[in-house]
Amino acid sequence: MKKIVIINGHPDKKSFNYALSEAYKKGAQKAGAEVQEINIRELHFNVNLQFGYRKPCELEPDLISAQKKLQWADHLVWVYPVWWGSVPAIMKGFLDRVLLPGYAFKKRQNSPWWDRYFTGKTARIICTLDQPAWYYKLIYKSPSHNAIKKGTLHFIGVKKVGITTIGPIRLSKVEFREKWLKKVEKLGTLHK
Repeated sequence: MKKIVIINGHPDKKSFNYALSEAYKKGAQKAGAEVQEINIRELHFNVNLQFGYRKPCELEPDLISAQKKLQWADHLVWVYPVWWGSVPAIMKGFLDRVLLPGYAFKKRQNSPWWDRYFTGKTARIICTLDQPAWYYKLIYKSPSHNAIKKGTLHFIGVKKVGITTIGPIRLSKVEFREKWLKKVEKLGTLHK
């Protein structure tokens, strides 16, 4: 049985991102997957990595729970809006505080290289934009995709990462959103 964790990085529970998370979950459960969720907005934690990596910060209980879910899962589904070419601040803080050395990776002593602790996992990025997806890719070179896929997930060992980019959301019609909810539900049934 596939073990999936859906991580929602949108700070507003009434956002379309939450509908997308539910659609993916519905499809995955329909196909027999076991699904857990991390809604970052519901977690109680300091988003600031106060001392960088110079000295450790004590993890809040919600972050410890999130780490356990991430470790448990075979497949990580990241759902978030692209804001200023990046992820929302709360999601960035979550990444900084959770994917720590010793948990997600380990730097090798006297070496520029590191060991990756999330090898064997797969991931799906589902992100929303207020511009067409082709424009984001062609003009801006998809900075949030590169940051999450390469700079974060590849760094910790997740090599197989699919990306679903949905936009423009602003001024979109109900039919457009319903079409995407069906597509995302189908992704869930395929565990992709």
